[in-house]
Amino acid sequence: MKTYQLFYLGDLSVRCVDKENGSELVTDAPKESQGKGENFSPTDLLALSLGMCVLTLMGIAAKKLGVDLSDTRAELKKEMTSKPVRKVSYLGIAVHCPRDFPEDVKKQIEHAAIHCPVHNSLDPEITQEFHFHWGS
Repeated sequence: MKTYQLFYLGDLSVRCVDKENGSELVTDAPKESQGKGENFSPTDLLALSLGMCVLTLMGIAAKKLGVDLSDTRAELKKEMTSKPVRKVSYLGIAVHCPRDFPEDVKKQIEHAAIHCPVHNSLDPEITQEFHFHWGS
């Protein structure tokens, strides 16, 4: 079980410390929610968790398959809604890999991405779209 310490810094900012390795991050409320918007917001981290998990699981699958995903990048889009409550409503990720692979390899890598733990953990009411571009 992982343990984190969180500290409210004032001005709608929070610092988090990973007790195991000491790494830190700071969040701010976005400007539209009366925050400074100087760092990622908590909902940004939710969205980024999906993108980072997708790329990580793709990397694990690629390693098992003996292929190189170096220089693969992704663009992530997040939309919020306020009805009936304020929450993330949409996450879209477009993955661009500069290499092309045989269809069976691409399917295995895409399957790993789409079934990453973050995707599996998110509320099914959040629309999630995945697009993969190979050789681009």
